[in-house]
Amino acid sequence: MCGRYTITIALEELLARYEAENALASGYEPRYNVAPGQLVPAVIAGAQRNRLGMLKWGLVPPWADDPKIGNRMINARAETIALRPAYRDAYRSRRCLIPADGFYEWQKLDNGKKRPMRITLRGGGLFSLAGLYETWTVPDGSKLHTCAVLTTKPNRLMADIHDRMPVILRPEDEALWLNRRVWDASRLEQLMMPYPAEEMEAYEVGQAVGHAANDSPACIERIAK
Repeated sequence: MCGRYTITIALEELLARYEAENALASGYEPRYNVAPGQLVPAVIAGAQRNRLGMLKWGLVPPWADDPKIGNRMINARAETIALRPAYRDAYRSRRCLIPADGFYEWQKLDNGKKRPMRITLRGGGLFSLAGLYETWTVPDGSKLHTCAVLTTKPNRLMADIHDRMPVILRPEDEALWLNRRVWDASRLEQLMMPYPAEEMEAYEVGQAVGHAANDSPACIERIAK
C-alpha cells in the first residue's frame, strides 16, 4: 500500500509544473509526512486548463451511506479498479494526479522489526501519483471531495521493501490520464505499470514518520549508515 508521502515544493512550482489554475479552498504548505484522512493537493482536468485543489485522502463513493468508508479506501489496486464498484466509475471519468516528491514504506527486517524508507526518483524531483476522485454529498447538502492513490505490483527496488508500490505516471502520460473523454482500457492499463526501478532510489529515515503529527523537514533526513 501507499500510506504516507511527501510534497515539499512551493505552491508556485506546483502551479507552473502542471500549468494549473489555483482552486485551493485552503492554504497550501509543503508537507513532509502526508497521511490518510488529510487534505492533499491534487490536479484534475478543468474546462480550459488543469485545476489544483484539495481532496481528502480516502475515497468515498457517491452511493456510500457513511463517509467513514474512506478510512479504508486510501489505495485502489490497479489490477481490479475496472471491476470494483467503489472505483470503476471514477476510473472511467474521474482520474486525477496527486503530486509528490517521495513516499514512505516500511521494510520488514529479518529480526522482525520494520524500518521506514523514503522512496524518490533518482536525483529527486516531483512526480505524479495516479489517483481517482469522487464527490460525496453530505446530508446538509455540502460536498466532500475525496481521492485514492492507485497501487501496482512492485518493481525490483520496491520488491525488497514492500509487495506493492504506487502508480507513478511519466510526465508525457499525465494528459492522457486526466482526459475525461478517454476511455480505452488497454491504453490506461499501460500507464499503470511499475515505474522503472533504475530511475528510483530509497533510503532509510527516522521512526518519527510513523506518527502523522510529525511533519517537518526532519522526517526526510537520511539515517547515516
